[in-house]
Order: sequence, then structure tokens, then C-alpha cells
Amino acid sequence: MKDGPDIALTAALIGDPARANILSALMSGKALTARELSDEAGITAQTASSHLRKLLEGGLIAATAQGRHRYFTLSGAEAARLIEALMGFAAARGQLRHRTGPRDPALRAARLCYNHLAGEAGVQLYESLIARGHLMLAPDGPALTGAGTAFLHTMGIAPEGLRRKPLCRACLDWSERRSHLAGPVGQALLTRMQEMGWITRIGDSRALRFTPTGRAAFDHAFPPPG
Repeated sequence: MKDGPDIALTAALIGDPARANILSALMSGKALTARELSDEAGITAQTASSHLRKLLEGGLIAATAQGRHRYFTLSGAEAARLIEALMGFAAARGQLRHRTGPRDPALRAARLCYNHLAGEAGVQLYESLIARGHLMLAPDGPALTGAGTAFLHTMGIAPEGLRRKPLCRACLDWSERRSHLAGPVGQALLTRMQEMGWITRIGDSRALRFTPTGRAAFDHAFPPPG
């Protein structure tokens, strides 16, 4: 037997279609009940309970009891990065699920990727920050520049208060096949845009919608390169 991490255990957990649907639903960053997750996965509540137990044992999700309900979330940013990386890998190879309906264009335009902005808007934000010299591409990923620090202050964000490292991380966007901004800076920017009323969530979906004034403000703050 070979020494080292046994990736087969985690791969088997994620590889089950029902569990993959559960994990994808939790990429919204929202805590969901077993009933809500069974609906997302298209399985019975009893079957969902079995899958959730396995995901808990595997460390991919966490559970919190509140009142009569038990809520499930991804276990943290590390699990979210793993799921998003798999989404990007599958999308780059044309392994896509096609679901008809109005949510699809909305998800491509702007959506939550755990705790940061993804989709067309997320890619625009990331590439605009690079083009304007607010981010520099280093061998180990994007890094905030002095100009970027000053820009964040104009947005009402104090980067010195963001303690988790690295502050910035490139995340491959599964629909755009280009990177968007993750990490504490990406999370802070999305939170700030929500606080300012630029962007709101569409129901319980991962999809996000810009308000008319919010779209104009976003394009002014993050103009598309070129």
C-alpha cells in the first residue's frame, strides 16, 4: 500500500451524483436544511440523510442545530475551493449539466461562488483590477498593490483588517473559463456591494442581480478592460 493522503476517499464522496448536487447547492454559502438539500439533489429525505452523514464524516460539510432544525454548510473555504476547482475542471472539458429555465442566464451573468462574485461580472471585476494596476500577477497568484489598497479604501474596505492569507486568490470560473477574484478581498468586495445596494440575491438561487443604479456604479468602479 502506498503512503500519503488517500484521495480516493474524498473523490468517492464527491463523485456520487446526489452528493455532488448537495455540495453544489451549498456553494451558495447559505445554510440549508436536509429537506432543502434533498429537493436540490432530487432524492428522498431518507436518502439525503444518509448522504449528509457521509459528507459530515468526510469533513466536507458542517452541521449546526438551531431550534427544531439542523442546518448544513460547507465545512469551510478549503472545501469550497475544492468544489469550485472541480467545477472549473469539468466545465473546461465540456462536462456540463444543461438545465433549462430562466436561472441559467442569471447564473452566467453574476452568481455567488461560496462567498465571492463569479460569472461574467466576477471576471470583469478581476480583469479590471489587473488592468488598472490594483492587482499584480505574481508566481503564487494575484497580489494587492499600493494602488489597489488605496482603491479598496475608496470602496469603504480596510484591507489591513482582512487577516486571512492570502488576501487575493484567482478562482477559475466554470462558466466563463477565465478567473474571477476569490479570497478575503473578493469576499469583502461582494459584501460591500451588497451593503451599498448594488447587487441582490435572486431568491434562494446562487444567482445575483444588479440594481439599475448598482450596475452603473459597478461598471464605473470596475470598467471592462479595453
